Amino acid sequence: MPDPLVRMGGMSSTRRVAVSTTENIPVRIADETALESVAHHAGSEAVSRQPVSEQDAPVPPLETDVLVVGAGQAGVAMSEHLGSRGVRHLVLERNRVAEQWRTGRWDSLAANGPVWHDRFPGMEFPDLEPGAFASKDQVAEYFAAYAERIGAPIRTGVEVTSVRRNEGGAGFRVETSDGPVDARYVVAATGAFQHPVIPPVVPAEAGLHQIHSNSYRNPAQLPEGAVLVVGAGSSGVQIADEIQKSGRQVYLSVGPHDRPPRSYRGRDFVWWLGVLGKWDAATPPQGAKHVTIAVSGANGGRTVDFRELAASGIRLVGRTTSFESGTMRFADDLRTNIENGDDNYLSLLDEADAYVESNGLDLPEEPDARLLAPDPESVTNPLRDLDLVGAGVTSIIWATGYVADYSWLQVDAFDDNGKPKHQRGVSAEPGIYFLGLPWQSRRGSSFIWGVWHDAGHVADHIGIQQSYRVHNEAARRRGQ
Repeated sequence: MPDPLVRMGGMSSTRRVAVSTTENIPVRIADETALESVAHHAGSEAVSRQPVSEQDAPVPPLETDVLVVGAGQAGVAMSEHLGSRGVRHLVLERNRVAEQWRTGRWDSLAANGPVWHDRFPGMEFPDLEPGAFASKDQVAEYFAAYAERIGAPIRTGVEVTSVRRNEGGAGFRVETSDGPVDARYVVAATGAFQHPVIPPVVPAEAGLHQIHSNSYRNPAQLPEGAVLVVGAGSSGVQIADEIQKSGRQVYLSVGPHDRPPRSYRGRDFVWWLGVLGKWDAATPPQGAKHVTIAVSGANGGRTVDFRELAASGIRLVGRTTSFESGTMRFADDLRTNIENGDDNYLSLLDEADAYVESNGLDLPEEPDARLLAPDPESVTNPLRDLDLVGAGVTSIIWATGYVADYSWLQVDAFDDNGKPKHQRGVSAEPGIYFLGLPWQSRRGSSFIWGVWHDAGHVADHIGIQQSYRVHNEAARRRGQ
């Protein structure tokens, strides 16, 4: 594939202009008139370079108004909003568009929301019914197609290594694997799910096969034997269920969680969370740093029922606490965690019923949704200790979340714990923005549709700041 950025040298009239590039999308290098047309989406020119007089002279920095780091769902959404406002920008991605959806997920993963809901407003998922749940590959293809459709100025295969404020000048110097970039504004659209977290519980010398859920692909990759899955959110539940159905004994460590119904009275839970205003919650429940949601889009979508999982043969255990001499220990909280999840489930049914009545909706009643099976033996007689060798456990899958890595962003935009200081993505460091963070503006911020709306707010703020800059420059020209 030709280099999508045309370098300018000598007296040539061509310029280094970003054109739309996504996986397997051909790039045509045209004359200046054609390049102006291609770059129109990004605001006249996506980027520019100053000419150099000698071929071997240091490459001057690329110049753009906004540099977006990352071309996942956040970066693509950001590009659309900037482009629609005529803001000159460039998106850099170290891998491919939507790479995490391609290679950071297990083979059978399906999105947790139906495609009528979990998408950008500008395009539907092709060849899928509205209530279907897209596979990971369909999601990746969707974002690649969306980026092509909007003409997003994306450069793949370029890693950003550092961002520093320009000394004595406006904007930031960005170092990349393809040379420096000068940008007035930088949007960190890499999200919060960057590096998998495996708690330091079981030492490597214990002789167990330990992987994070982001490295799990299918049961066949695991050595023979039973499997302990730690974490019972969407990932842990789906992985545990898949491994058990392959014929393995599975132990599932269940912590605190919310357990919404997949659907109720003919409407998916994403619809209920919308009409009940729960997507717009600004902060997690009091005392909770993170809300684990046990919901699944696998096999056409279903309500996660831990009693049903236990009946299928999965042995439920409490929250994993420690490991010593081959024995894993669990907290005495399994019953509490499951009961609290039930309370969350039933309370949503109560709110849904009240909403139906108060709004006079004709939705069929569903009394069976309130029936809960008896507690399984794993709840009534919980395991507090598990001899892993004795139980035949050879693998542990840690579905224990991620941490962000902003070590490349060397600006004053973080608190003492290294977390971004921001308000709805607008950083404490002027000119720096974040996108794709959990609870960035609301509960829905981590979802496909939520990040799109957050990107609009960030783009608005950048546009306002640009208007102030334009006013200042005009005043200076008038001698004011």
